[in-house]
Amino acid sequence: MNIVDSSGWLAYFADEPNAKHFLTPLNDAASLVVPTVTIYEVFKVVLRESSENDALQAAVAMQKGTVVDLTAPLAMAASKLSLVHNLPMADSIILATAKEFNAILWTQDSNFKNIKHVKYFPKK
Repeated sequence: MNIVDSSGWLAYFADEPNAKHFLTPLNDAASLVVPTVTIYEVFKVVLRESSENDALQAAVAMQKGTVVDLTAPLAMAASKLSLVHNLPMADSIILATAKEFNAILWTQDSNFKNIKHVKYFPKK
């Protein structure tokens, strides 16, 4: 299983230099887990920087994976991870979801760079 965090999705949609690093998990929808918080973050950025139509297209593309809602147990697990790793709320939810699904987390967000089961690519 794989999770691409918001920074990876945004790099992919904007065709940034790091986009190539996220092609493997994004092209395997059957193994892709998508926390709803990533849909929120990506939709917001694309809406702000482009258009509602582009934001809607991004959200549709993201929903080709298995979308995971935030549940109470997942929220509590995220809270613990936030404290352990000093992560912001969205990042801790993404990490908790990855742990719940035994997924590899693909990212270019430096908040995750020293965490196990994370494929981190420094942002170019």
